Amino acid sequence: MRLTTRGRYAVTALLDLALQTSQQDSAVSLSDIAKRQSISISYLEQLFSKLRKRGLVTSIRGAAGGYHLAKPLDEIDVMTIISAVDESVNAMQCEGRGDCQGGTMCLTHDLWCALSNHIEQYLKNITLAQLLDMENVQSVSERQHTSTKEISLKDINTITLSTSEANPA
Repeated sequence: MRLTTRGRYAVTALLDLALQTSQQDSAVSLSDIAKRQSISISYLEQLFSKLRKRGLVTSIRGAAGGYHLAKPLDEIDVMTIISAVDESVNAMQCEGRGDCQGGTMCLTHDLWCALSNHIEQYLKNITLAQLLDMENVQSVSERQHTSTKEISLKDINTITLSTSEANPA
């Protein structure tokens, strides 16, 4: 089984969106999510296109645009997010076809099949609401907010310094 960055980033981005939605009423921009989670905007655009098509998020265009969750937090489970971006948690080499050893079933097929089912059931039973209640989520979110504010202040100070140096009094 290999969960790629596509699935991981989709879950991370929607959890970030859930956190921001719980703190503000306005839409959340992908650039804000990108800064906090260190994910490229173009990658997020691809993911959110798929998430929107699957009905997990809604988008608002314009200057105050961005994204909202399309469903309540307790109705969005992690497996649905992973599936929405065409990701799988299948641990079977044959992906369930039973042709893993020269066209026939391998000796450990049932083991990997059972593991895949357990992982899928586990992820189906965890919602965004439950993730928000996990021990470290709030503290990590606060740290990320602080670090992005510090970056913004540094950018403003750099621009101010550059402008004052270019136009000495």
